Amino acid sequence: MVMAQVTMYTTTWCGYCFRLKSQLGRAGVAYDEVDIEREPGAADLVASLNNGNQTVPTLVFSDGSAMTNPSAKQVQERLASLAS
Repeated sequence: MVMAQVTMYTTTWCGYCFRLKSQLGRAGVAYDEVDIEREPGAADLVASLNNGNQTVPTLVFSDGSAMTNPSAKQVQERLASLAS
């Protein structure tokens, strides 16, 4: 089993999250998803990465780096750099 190299912090109502999840799914990019409204502490983590804002989608990569509202291409490029 391959572990996802990225965790996407989302909400159920976020249009940007829905779009990015769809794009990554079509590209075959695996990710773990955390709903910040259901997972204790997740909203605080997202806020700590975004100057106090609970901005989603926020993605956290296996090396601890993060991106907020990235394009699918940016996610794929970051994952490729982690793999090399």
